[in-house]
Amino acid sequence: MKFRTIAELVEQAETNGLPISEVMIRQESEMTNRPREEIIAEMERSLDVMCEAVERGLTEDICSHSGLTGGDAKKIRTYQQNAKALLSGSTILNAVSRATAVSEVNAAMGTIVATPTAGASGILPGAIHAAAELLNSDRETMVRALFTAGAIGFCIANNAFIAGAAGGCQAEVGSATAMAAAAVVEMAGGTPSQSAEAVSISMKNMLGLVCDPIGGLVEAPCIKRNAMGAAIAMVAADMAMAGVKSIIPTDEVIDAMYRVGQMMPNALKETALGGLAATPTGRALERKIFGNEEIK
Repeated sequence: MKFRTIAELVEQAETNGLPISEVMIRQESEMTNRPREEIIAEMERSLDVMCEAVERGLTEDICSHSGLTGGDAKKIRTYQQNAKALLSGSTILNAVSRATAVSEVNAAMGTIVATPTAGASGILPGAIHAAAELLNSDRETMVRALFTAGAIGFCIANNAFIAGAAGGCQAEVGSATAMAAAAVVEMAGGTPSQSAEAVSISMKNMLGLVCDPIGGLVEAPCIKRNAMGAAIAMVAADMAMAGVKSIIPTDEVIDAMYRVGQMMPNALKETALGGLAATPTGRALERKIFGNEEIK
């Protein structure tokens, strides 16, 4: 049971009457020659790390060493508790606050799971935790969601890229958002085809997103992009389960992301030479953090 594209993944799942998560577990077992119990146990440990990062970011006074970021997850949670009305709804804000929490822990040099990268590590845990709370999902369902996300990430990594330095933030936050969208669909009882549609819907709304970290640090605007990625993942999942389909097939969307990344100038690929990093305020913050010596 092997796949390299989303089309092959969905075909394997639907032909055999399996969820995407099971296809991924079986492929991982075949590729690594390890028993499924060992593979599942490893993913359970990853879930534990994610849960701990969520809890830390929501309850502790997190601040990055640069002083550039920290505390926003707690602000969002407080707002949720005190606001008379939540304009984007409690589930979306749950995803946003948790994605922010994990991203802030990462910026503060805490322990996270790179899904698929450290810079995009908040999106998947943010989305699956929010979905689990809404759906009363058990631990097994959450672990399986991670396998579903892994299957999507596997396809993206093998046919495009997942690093901001290679393809801009569309490759990093965009890939994580697509992974989360597919995972949440399976958690909610959607089909493999609907997970694939959620990937398309989410990723096409990330095309062209540049990687422009202030001072070269994975903090700003990265953390807020994680927050918005989690929100997009949840909306894309709902749209796919409503029957909305992408005109462009999922694998072609991934290919388009790859080609856009190739066209993107190096100044917009994690070099801190363009975008928000090159604004007057961005440069002033860089000098404040590092002194008069600018990042080369």
